[in-house]
Amino acid sequence: YIYHLKQWYQRRVRAEKRELVFKEHGQEYAQVLKLLGNGRLEAQCFDGVKRLCHIRGKLRKKVWINQGDIILIGLRDYQDSKADVIQKYSPDEARNLKAYKELPETAKINDAQIDDDNDLDGIEFQDDIDGDSDEPEDDRIMLDDIDDI
Repeated sequence: YIYHLKQWYQRRVRAEKRELVFKEHGQEYAQVLKLLGNGRLEAQCFDGVKRLCHIRGKLRKKVWINQGDIILIGLRDYQDSKADVIQKYSPDEARNLKAYKELPETAKINDAQIDDDNDLDGIEFQDDIDGDSDEPEDDRIMLDDIDDI
């Protein structure tokens, strides 16, 4: 058990010390839209093209790619609609890319951390502490008023 913790810690430290890789000619940054299975995914590239990407063998079962992750893909000369995943960026690396103006300002970076704004995925609750409601009195139906049940 301790050996596994040691391996986990070493992998984590190694990931933090990794040098930031910028795109070169024939490469593009993208955000994962949908995982398709069988080592494939659909990604929206920041050049505006949606591409079908193949996760190369070096990354398969070693680097887990999720929806919303920022990845670096290698473009194919002979197929513009298909590409190969070269690298997955951590949220910290993606923020650094955004700071270096490599990613557009509109790019949303997926964090595994809980947001501080507590938006509850778009669910809004109305506070009714004093028992008063914003609805008019005549529109409310009380249980005592229902005799037909």
